[in-house]
Amino acid sequence: MDIKEIQSLIKFVAKSGVSEVKLETDDIKITIRTGGIGNGSETTYVQQLPMAQMPVVPTQVEASSPVLEAAEKESGEENPDYITVKSPIIGTFYRKSAPDKPFFVEVGSNIAQGDVLCVIEAMKLFNDIESEVSGKIVKILVDDSSPVEFDQPLFLVDPS
Repeated sequence: MDIKEIQSLIKFVAKSGVSEVKLETDDIKITIRTGGIGNGSETTYVQQLPMAQMPVVPTQVEASSPVLEAAEKESGEENPDYITVKSPIIGTFYRKSAPDKPFFVEVGSNIAQGDVLCVIEAMKLFNDIESEVSGKIVKILVDDSSPVEFDQPLFLVDPS
């Protein structure tokens, strides 16, 4: 998370009217409190956590991966070249930005790097999950409005 994203998060929280928001990922922990003592000021604490083993999203799936094997069994396709796009955070997975909007991607959709694939809601904040690869969506591994865990596979992408 870079400084601009943190600043945007602070502004969003200040406008939303909530008094406190905590956000924690593997590499950063943020607490934002609004409406400080008597002056309505913002207090932000950012703690950089140790960079033990930062996950990369998406990651190349190995041929013997249980995730790929399960996906192959379900889809009937056997291609070790697929890339798995995984959830960078814990939250609720949404395939569209609003109930009356179309899905961001479908099976068979061609995607480019930077395209929004889905939204994950975490602590009342909606996070766009963007593709870090170009290719074609082969399989969507999560149902709409389902809870997802950190590092849970969301999509299989054929980069060819």
